Amino acid sequence: MQRIHLQVMREDASRAALALAELGIFHPEPTGRWEERLPEQPGARYREVYREAQGRFDKLWGLLGDAREDLPPDGPPREVPIEELVALNMKLGRWWHEVSALEEQTHRLEDERHAKLQLLASLERFGQLDIDLSRLQERRRFLDLHLGTVPLANLRRLRESLGLSQYLVQSFREVADLAHVVVVGPSAEERDEVRGLLAAAGFVATPIPKEFRDRPETVHKELDARLATITDELKAVEGQIKAFAQVHRDELLQAWRALTWAAPLAFLSPTLRGMGGLALIHGWMPKDRVREADQALHRYLKNPYVLESRDPQPEERWEVPSALRHRFILRPFATLVKNYGIPRYGEVDPTLLFAVTFIAMFGMMFGDIGHGLTIALGGWLLRGKLKSFTPFVMAAGVASTLFGWMYGSIFGFEEIVEPLWISPLSDPMLMLMVALYWGIGFIVVATMLTIRNRLVERRWGEALFDGKGLAGLALYLGGLESARAATLGRFGMGEALAMAIPLLVILTYGWNRSSSRGGEKLLVVGIEGFETVMGFIANTLSFLRVAAFSLNHVALAVAVFTLAEMMGSTGHWVTVVLGNLFILVLEGGIVAIQVLRLEYYEGFSRFFQGDGKEFKPLVLGR
Repeated sequence: MQRIHLQVMREDASRAALALAELGIFHPEPTGRWEERLPEQPGARYREVYREAQGRFDKLWGLLGDAREDLPPDGPPREVPIEELVALNMKLGRWWHEVSALEEQTHRLEDERHAKLQLLASLERFGQLDIDLSRLQERRRFLDLHLGTVPLANLRRLRESLGLSQYLVQSFREVADLAHVVVVGPSAEERDEVRGLLAAAGFVATPIPKEFRDRPETVHKELDARLATITDELKAVEGQIKAFAQVHRDELLQAWRALTWAAPLAFLSPTLRGMGGLALIHGWMPKDRVREADQALHRYLKNPYVLESRDPQPEERWEVPSALRHRFILRPFATLVKNYGIPRYGEVDPTLLFAVTFIAMFGMMFGDIGHGLTIALGGWLLRGKLKSFTPFVMAAGVASTLFGWMYGSIFGFEEIVEPLWISPLSDPMLMLMVALYWGIGFIVVATMLTIRNRLVERRWGEALFDGKGLAGLALYLGGLESARAATLGRFGMGEALAMAIPLLVILTYGWNRSSSRGGEKLLVVGIEGFETVMGFIANTLSFLRVAAFSLNHVALAVAVFTLAEMMGSTGHWVTVVLGNLFILVLEGGIVAIQVLRLEYYEGFSRFFQGDGKEFKPLVLGR
């Protein structure tokens, strides 16, 4: 990657942006070093107009409907002057004002239709009342009237109680365990007592919408008529919008092309500085593409220009973007890597290592031919929804299938297929040892990558003497050898020195680097050394879960078959199917999470900072 300084005449800035965008190899990035010398921002006004025009166009873009899928060829890119962009923005503003009025009318009609449909639903409750509903809404001087629902279980008791006060309770509709009732009686001093009885019976008042000013049948006809009118009005407005889209289709497509060609300069403008007739563009570009960019600029620009490129300086390494390119099969793994962070420029891209180790560990922990084939088949059948994650799911299924052959397991049955290696439960200690050795290898590789990354970044001290550097690797390997010798009863001076010397180097380096003083410094360095030792131990033991889950997978299958044996013939197979479904969904998800945790916290956290910048080149349309 190289730092690019491109000096052009201001009138050529738009053509330079088009040339760089067409190549798709230039990552624009502002620099504060030129702000005082070149205080002007030639593209600021252009960017402002572009953003407003693009916003208006995005609102109109949906009017094209299927036409968006069949766009004619763009033709060669051309410069879009600021005057043309301003005129286009004004035209889009007029169009949007016209269309927004139609859309506002559509929203108003839709809201009214929704309200009328709700009124129709409410009217069903009063359908069996043959009375002008407006009369039930009025307060009367000599009549106390209530409309609402009461539980059917309380209806008889309510009638008897209110009958003593000369009130009539008339049920006109029963739904489920509720009765819709009208309660009517003389307006007298007993009104408060009556309300107390209604509350005790679980009476809930039913409000009558103010729109109901006639008999239910008449109100229903009025609502139906208005709904029909609304439908006709909506069709008319929709026809107007379609007619607008048809009339202005070609102009909208021309606007789309113009905005596509204007986008490079608009997105380049934050990095564009200038003074007088000069404009300066800053950014990054792959070293092997600089010559190609020079040739393209030579073709596009009318006036002389100066293109300078250089390697990044040490203090700029944190600013350099990382150009990550992956084949289709690695893209889902790259997405998971980006979820943790972006590699710094010069750091090892962990995507390939992540893909291989993730799939391998998933297969080890979830080895079963039937489950693996189910996952792979599911990934293929759901490829439309999974999209770029299809290879990820299918690779996990294939790995599970391969380890299933090694374990001799198919949907938990271990009598059908002869294992190519062993059944996990037949030798748990061997499984644990394999997982332990896998973890050791994983940590050694991760530590070596850490050393390599620090050397590239010229962090010599950390690369050689830190707990995650060469001294840390020596301490880890010395500790492993000491542990092996101790189990064989051969621990001696050589093993002790293999641990003591690297640890002393780490502590000395930490002591010299620490800014603390006196006893605090001793405490801090001691804790850091202890943390280094315990970190290696904990990280190594974490990989025992690879064996633990492979054993757990078999144990769950045994549990399912044990339950199935307690059932009849039908219940037996139902239990087997449901049990395998449970293992496939629940345990499969847990295993995937555990593998991801091992990758992130035992691998990435050792050698991968994740605070880099992604290379985002300037392209046409963005």
